[in-house]
Amino acid sequence: MNILFISRAYPPIMGGIENQNRDLAIWLPKFAEVTTIANPYGKKFLPFFLPYAILRSLLTMHRYDAILFGDGVLSIVGYIGKLFRPQKVFVSVIHGLDITFQNTFYQKWWVQHFIPALDHIIVVSEETKKLALRKNIPVEKITVIPNGIDTTSFENIHYTKKDLEMFLKKDLQNTFVLLTSGRLAKRKGVEWFIRNVLPDLPPSVIYIVAGTGNQETTIKCAIEEMQMKERVLMLGRVSDETRNLLLQTVDLFIQPNIHIDGDMEGFGIAVIEASLCGRPVIASNIEGLKDAIISNENGILVESENKEDFLQKIQDFIQDKAVREAFGRKAKTYTKNHYDWRNIAPLYIQTLKSLKK
Repeated sequence: MNILFISRAYPPIMGGIENQNRDLAIWLPKFAEVTTIANPYGKKFLPFFLPYAILRSLLTMHRYDAILFGDGVLSIVGYIGKLFRPQKVFVSVIHGLDITFQNTFYQKWWVQHFIPALDHIIVVSEETKKLALRKNIPVEKITVIPNGIDTTSFENIHYTKKDLEMFLKKDLQNTFVLLTSGRLAKRKGVEWFIRNVLPDLPPSVIYIVAGTGNQETTIKCAIEEMQMKERVLMLGRVSDETRNLLLQTVDLFIQPNIHIDGDMEGFGIAVIEASLCGRPVIASNIEGLKDAIISNENGILVESENKEDFLQKIQDFIQDKAVREAFGRKAKTYTKNHYDWRNIAPLYIQTLKSLKK
């Protein structure tokens, strides 16, 4: 296969789609010939990148067997491409927000016309598939392929609780450390957790929040109002090195997502990274998290906004270190066996090959 991969969301801008698109650009070439066109400048550059991607694809698509888009926003490129070369294969990865985005113009043109015009879509979770079906995309045009992870990425990185103490400049003896990392969108449920769950956990529990986003101010207000300044540490954007340190040394990773109209968790790569580092994960049983976490295998799923359930599951891990460590080892093994890019990337190639005209 000779593939043109186009991504409008790409590092150094940070986010789930950006990281997944980067990984596709790394792993697909290990199994096929792949040319990548990427926009590393974020949303502000999109008005310039879209015309460039359209022109570039029109001029070069004759060289490729398939054109793959990193998310549904780029489906307009495929729509225009099919007008000129209908025999070519155009496929888009769909994450969730790219079909739920609450904008009338986007819903009318992208969701009703551009995305359905593609030959196929690859959705990252069963929940995203359900959304696509509700948008009248035919089931035969949909393939579910979960996000992957490089399972060797943490093999030569070794941190201890002492390293975490040095980083936080805080004595953590007899302290239980929770972590949430990623973009601070409202759906992540960080504010809800601080207001509803953390106050009822033992005073020895502290909560680290790593990441930036439009909910930072709201979260800080919740910390102030709930008098949690000593128990919640907001780190803002962190380096890869710091993220790795956190993932290998905290006691428990939580992702307490809540339902927000027009937004959703397409998959949840952060929980997969945490489980790969041997951290027990407690996450809301909602949206794409249900694909990323298989309860009692690589994490625990609890009902979204169920305060008592979150409290009980966290307390279980606080009370028994041996159980916590054993669960972390089990989660790491499960994640290695099921989400390795070495297994996930070939599924993309197989799907594209099956569509070749």
